[in-house]
Amino acid sequence: MKSQQSRLGTTTGARLALAAVGAIALSTLAACGGGSSEAEEPNANEISVEEVPDYYPEDYADLMDASKGEGGELTIYSNTSEENWAPIFRDFKKKYPWIEKVSANDLDSDEVFQKVLSEQSTGSSPVDLVVSNAASGWAEFADRKDVLQTYESPELPEMDGAELLPNVYAMSMDPMTIAYNTSLMEEAPTGIGDLADMVESDPDKFEDKITVRDPESSFGFSVTKAFTDANTEGWDDFETILPMTRPETSSGTQMEKILAGEYLAGFFISGGPAFPVVDDSQGLVEVVYPEDGTSVLPRGIGVAADAPHPATAKLFIDFVLSEEGQFAVAEGGLSSYREGIEGPGLHTYQELVEEVGEEAVIPVPYEPVSEADAEEWLDRFYGLVEK
Repeated sequence: MKSQQSRLGTTTGARLALAAVGAIALSTLAACGGGSSEAEEPNANEISVEEVPDYYPEDYADLMDASKGEGGELTIYSNTSEENWAPIFRDFKKKYPWIEKVSANDLDSDEVFQKVLSEQSTGSSPVDLVVSNAASGWAEFADRKDVLQTYESPELPEMDGAELLPNVYAMSMDPMTIAYNTSLMEEAPTGIGDLADMVESDPDKFEDKITVRDPESSFGFSVTKAFTDANTEGWDDFETILPMTRPETSSGTQMEKILAGEYLAGFFISGGPAFPVVDDSQGLVEVVYPEDGTSVLPRGIGVAADAPHPATAKLFIDFVLSEEGQFAVAEGGLSSYREGIEGPGLHTYQELVEEVGEEAVIPVPYEPVSEADAEEWLDRFYGLVEK
């Protein structure tokens, strides 16, 4: 079996994951599992240009002035796709008109940290912001010295669960869904247990036709382990399902293959890349929140230690946590978690709770896992896949 380090894709050595879904047209979002072939347009996001809430510190104007002297640029290393970023960048530049160029690459969730560390070791890095939803990867990265700047956002008191680790904030709270091809499955699975029952009743139909997120990466490991930790029957269901699965290292790849009919269904697929595919599929693909436990993975963001545009980076963090920014987060396909974000097709943490109930929501912790515990868990998982 592979070592825990290579499987989890830690910052000291990991296999690169496949890129997230590529050229998918930016679209507005349909209600989760709603069966509608057309998504409603969300309400317009009203941006208060160069204005901030009254609860911001009196000297916040100094931060904006500092940003104006930074050249109007911002560079982000992330595992977030272009369609997810588009409304956020659009509205951030609208709020602060002197910011003309915001660029972000689309790396694997663990590769983000590898790239930052590699460049920081040379003393020269263009990165301003680090964004990833690799929970255990973030725990290891943030524990290092001199990788992140100290910053306390004025939005912190306004939001529950915004601070994941010191100087690491939650940009979104993304649910792990079950996606399925509606032309190949007559009935929607309601949860992991229900999918196991379907497999047990017709194993030939599902053999090699289900995809699961590979726990070789810290993303896949974190969301899957969180499910088995919270759901006492999770391993029993896995004994039925996993022998039928083919693990994939990208939610985007999983969605593409479900859309093409290569897979009937997939589970633990991030809502971020899933929702836009659903909207573009004209009803061919739908997603559901597993009623027996929906893992919710925060997407962390922090200011890089040597950020060349630190003031602009801090403005960006405050923006994505603000009401305006959380609206844009949801418009791009990620799930916002700030209270009061509403609109046609916008996915939110509150929507998830309303659909499955608070007891079925499984928060994925941003904490390290010991090598021994990870190895034991992975041995059990891959032992079922390889049956």
